Amino acid sequence: MLKVAVIGVGSISDMHIQPYRKNEEVELVAFCDLNEKRLTEKGEKYGVTNLYTDYRELLSNPSIDAVSICTWNNSHAEIAIAALEAGKHVLVEKPLSMTVEEAEAVEEAAKRTGNVLQVGFVRRHGDNAQLLKQFIDHGDLGELYYAKASCLRRLGNPGGWFSDMTKSGGGPLIDLGVHMVDICWYLMGKPRPISVSGNTYKKLGNRSHIKNLSFYQAADYDPTLNDVEDLTNALIRFENGASLMVDVSFTLQAKKDEISVKLYGDKGGAEIEPELAIVSEKHDTILNVTPQIDTLGFDFNNAFTNEINHFVSCCLHGSENIAPVEDGVTVMRMLNGIYESAKLKKEIYL
Repeated sequence: MLKVAVIGVGSISDMHIQPYRKNEEVELVAFCDLNEKRLTEKGEKYGVTNLYTDYRELLSNPSIDAVSICTWNNSHAEIAIAALEAGKHVLVEKPLSMTVEEAEAVEEAAKRTGNVLQVGFVRRHGDNAQLLKQFIDHGDLGELYYAKASCLRRLGNPGGWFSDMTKSGGGPLIDLGVHMVDICWYLMGKPRPISVSGNTYKKLGNRSHIKNLSFYQAADYDPTLNDVEDLTNALIRFENGASLMVDVSFTLQAKKDEISVKLYGDKGGAEIEPELAIVSEKHDTILNVTPQIDTLGFDFNNAFTNEINHFVSCCLHGSENIAPVEDGVTVMRMLNGIYESAKLKKEIYL
């Protein structure tokens, strides 16, 4: 049995807790959160009695084998390093950190301790992504040379810590763009990024005055606090000549929300969101192929279950980690490079 603790029991933690509870090789033994009221409520809800407000005290418990870190971005690296040094395996929510230097420090700690460090790149674990990867790995799309991804919310600034630069490290790029950049990069075969050119815009603010449209709000939602960008777009160039274009927003004067992930190769193409589709060519004819699977779109619950089960398997059985710390470092280099490019208004070489 893997004895697991969850550090940070806000909304995203449920996506970790539920799969842990269903995994027969896991015993969920402890929770930690700065908010004592929320901590007590989560403990009562899930029958967890070992409750901590200080993660250091939790990590000193020798019976805990592994932790999920579901805290604000600004504490990911600090807690991950402490957990690794305490002999725990670690699943840390995306992004790995707020800076490249922090990410590299986590990587060093993981290598030094030999413990598992899995980054929460949940889209890699979706059934749609894993199926498409089989086609890509078998050469059906040929050389992937271009990808394009968008996650545009017309009204979707969650407020609270998401909108506080000191806690989040940024806005839609570090929150949504991390997913878009990562899933494209992963499916493209993880080529080495060599340069980025990006833009950030802060034109619309929180838009809390908008009526009749509901959207997700953080538990600590505060419409007066917002010092992150509204929109980011970027072009990333890779060593093998491939490129990735991405744009993401918390708020935008758009007709509707939009999410899309598209990849293009010399033998075929694919769309993975909003629904999986594969494009190929046969007998001088272009074919749009729809795989016959239960869910063509991205299923969050299923993907988180796959992610948690994969982490448990890596910890207990030595399975190959498909979201290792090295990948978290490279993604942080791309994200930080985009922010730097936007600030300096020029292309940045990584």
